[in-house]
Amino acid sequence: MTDFNECKADRLTTEARNPRSAEIDQLSTLEIVKLINSEDGRVAEAVAAVSGSIAQAMEVIADRLSRGGRLIYIGAGTSGRLGVLDAVECPPTFNTRPGQVIGLIAGGEKGLTRAVEGAEDSAEQGAQNLQGIGLCDGDVVVGIAASGCTPYVLGALDFARRSGAFAIGLSCNRDAELKRHSDLAIIPVVGPEVLSGSTRMKAGTATKMVLNMLSTGAMVRLGKTYSNLMVDLQATNSKLAERVVGIVEILTGCSRSTAIELLDRCGGELKTAIVAQKLDLSPASARSRLNAADEHLRRTLETGNPATKGKST
Repeated sequence: MTDFNECKADRLTTEARNPRSAEIDQLSTLEIVKLINSEDGRVAEAVAAVSGSIAQAMEVIADRLSRGGRLIYIGAGTSGRLGVLDAVECPPTFNTRPGQVIGLIAGGEKGLTRAVEGAEDSAEQGAQNLQGIGLCDGDVVVGIAASGCTPYVLGALDFARRSGAFAIGLSCNRDAELKRHSDLAIIPVVGPEVLSGSTRMKAGTATKMVLNMLSTGAMVRLGKTYSNLMVDLQATNSKLAERVVGIVEILTGCSRSTAIELLDRCGGELKTAIVAQKLDLSPASARSRLNAADEHLRRTLETGNPATKGKST
C-alpha cells in the first residue's frame, strides 16, 4: 500500500522551489535561456552518478531479451510519453520484433496527447495494463515516475514482481517510494526544477537520457550494432535507405553501385549484404550464417573468416 505522505510536495526535491530561478519572471529573455541551460547542465552529472545501476539494468534487459523476453516501459504523463517514445523508436533503429519493446501510459492513447484525469492515481490500472499484455516471468518492466510515488507505476511494479518479471524503477527523488517496489532502482537526483514541479524539464531530460542508455546499451549487447553503426536498421524512408547503402560501403569497402546491387540481391537486408560481400557467400548462405550466430554480425564475420578465428568477439 502506498504511503501518500511520501508524495507530499515538501518531501520531494522535484517539487521544491529552486532558489536559482526565484527571480525568473524578472529576467531578460537571454538570461532565462542561460538559466535553463545552466540547470540542464546539472542533469548529466546526476545521470553519471547512477551509472552502476544503469549498467546493471542494461545487463538484465539484454539477458531477458536474448531469451525471448520483452522490455516494457510504463508511466504516467511525461514519464509515460518518454517510455512510449523510446519503445516506438526501437523497431526502425534496431529491427526489434513486434511487441519486443512496449510503452504503456496511464490513460492509454489519450494520455499521449493530453492529461487524463485521475489516470495516474490508480494502482489497479497499472497492474491491469500489464496483465492485458500477458506479462510473464521472462519480461522486464521499467516503471517510470519522476516523483517516485505515482500509484499507477507502483501498482505496475508490484504486479511485475508478483508475476516474476524483473522490476526496474526510474525516479528523480532520492528517497522515492518506488525503490521499495522495485528489484532495482535508478535514481538520478536532478534537484528542484526551474519551474517548481515541472518535471518535464530536468527530470524529463534525465529520464530520456537513462532510457536512451538502457535500450541502446541492451541492443549493443545483443549485437544490433557493428562498431558504432546500426546494422539492424530498417530502411523505412529515403534518409534511412541512404544510410543503409552507406553502411554497406563503409563495412565492405565496395562502391555505392555495388552496395545498391548487393542490397537488392539480399532483399534489402543490411547484415545479410555485409556477410555476403565480406565472406563471398550467396544471400541464402549469408542468412544461414547469421542465423547460426543469433543474428550477431561481428560473431558471424569473425567465425566465418579463418584469419580472425580464435579472437574475442
